[in-house]
Amino acid sequence: MKHIIVIGGGPAGMMAAITAAQNGNKVELIEKNEKLGKKLFITGKGRCNLTNASEPDVFFQNVIHGKKFMYSSFYSYTNEAVMDFFETRGLHLKTERGNRVFPESDHSSDVIRILEQQIRHSDLPISVRLNTKVKELITTQKEEQSCIRGVVLSDGTKITGDAVIVATGGVSYPSCGSTGDGILFAKTLGHQIEETEPSLVPLVVEESWITELQGLSLKNVSISISDQGKQLYQGFGEMLFTHFGVSGPLILSASSYLSNEQFKHKPVLSIDLKPALDEQQLDERILRDFHEMQNKQLKNCFSKLLPTKLIPVFLAYIKIPQDKLIHSITREERKIIVSALKNFRMTITGTRGFSEAIITRGGVSLKEVNPKTMESKLVKGLYFAGEVLDLDALTGGFNLQIAWSTGYAAGNGI
Repeated sequence: MKHIIVIGGGPAGMMAAITAAQNGNKVELIEKNEKLGKKLFITGKGRCNLTNASEPDVFFQNVIHGKKFMYSSFYSYTNEAVMDFFETRGLHLKTERGNRVFPESDHSSDVIRILEQQIRHSDLPISVRLNTKVKELITTQKEEQSCIRGVVLSDGTKITGDAVIVATGGVSYPSCGSTGDGILFAKTLGHQIEETEPSLVPLVVEESWITELQGLSLKNVSISISDQGKQLYQGFGEMLFTHFGVSGPLILSASSYLSNEQFKHKPVLSIDLKPALDEQQLDERILRDFHEMQNKQLKNCFSKLLPTKLIPVFLAYIKIPQDKLIHSITREERKIIVSALKNFRMTITGTRGFSEAIITRGGVSLKEVNPKTMESKLVKGLYFAGEVLDLDALTGGFNLQIAWSTGYAAGNGI
């Protein structure tokens, strides 16, 4: 029986601990928070979108970094396996729009409860240390290769083990304990670290009028983001205006394609407010509306086209006098209106940072990790799982699937 130390009591760490114990190993799970699954508790706005029920090809389409790396671990522990894990242990699941899977109760605490029950199962040799921080990893040199030997806790206590699984998460939501500890451990032992950046995060906009739109949600709009003429992202869906910029599912997905380097150039966000109509169709629609309201002022003619909150901002944006009568609107001015509806632009200056990012982009380089077992190629007996790796995906349960699959692979690989 091997002694396995798992650092991190999030989804990847708990799955790794359970899997390693089921394989006959003695497992010690170390968590620096006062409870397991602290970040998992707030995922999906507290509902926990624990995986996605789509076909495998959809999963890989939604992985932004590390598609090829994930092949082995995903097919070893698929989304169906994840759902089966929870359902066979009494958690009723439901599938919502976009094949997102949630507990039927809409409570993330029920997901954590199932994991904790399994961890504390009398047949599994797993011990849990809460409120315990690991300070460093212990290694020795053997036959010209570094080998893991255990960990040192913050109080100086040394715990020896045959293998260590680092599942400490990334850098996002530091209030939940994700402060980059595992990334530092890996770097100290010689691993290459891909730059960490916030991802699935709201974006900050330069224009001051953005505050006037705070709280406005737009559905069924199309957006594109470009940097110096090069398109970085295009998507369709729902977005939200905030006091600092933009958020919502569409914007969070877009953030996965933006880097700190690009923000130096201030990328342009363009919103197509009427994606179902091309410019000619939209012009014809406006002509019909204007014909019905030809004696009204321009400011009173957008109620059928735009949300009330957006109208004054839009009027200022197009720079046509608001009190101009519709019958005196020129063809060129109508073109300006059509263009603005199809290309409502603003300037992106950055993100809201790690404190509001759902996940971290970057982390331990995948080149130095075995994709089948999650073992380090540099240090024998050292394994990684979850967000500490340079893996990230879009919203919809795909990032938690990465956690389950890599955690299972690490626990199984040992």
